[in-house]
Amino acid sequence: MSQRLFVKNIPWSATDQDLAKHFEQCGPVASATIVIDRETGRSKGFGFVEMESGADAAVQNLNGSDFGGRQIIVDMARPREERGGQGHGPRENSRGDRRDYR
Repeated sequence: MSQRLFVKNIPWSATDQDLAKHFEQCGPVASATIVIDRETGRSKGFGFVEMESGADAAVQNLNGSDFGGRQIIVDMARPREERGGQGHGPRENSRGDRRDYR
């Protein structure tokens, strides 16, 4: 089973391939993705690496390592939290009570 890593402080010039290559020294990389801002098309400076094996070694050996001139932070990724629905149900006003304006 593959494990997913969260990587912060990635240089904006880095590509998914650069990230995968950096992590391959610790084991086989299933995927590497740098998160891109939808509006600007630029990197947000963080991403995810999915490793088939060697994830623990990657956290231990690559956390704090130099990647493209920046010191990256590597940790195990947490499961994605469920987001609440937006725009559904009654709203609360500034006093915290709900009113039905019909």
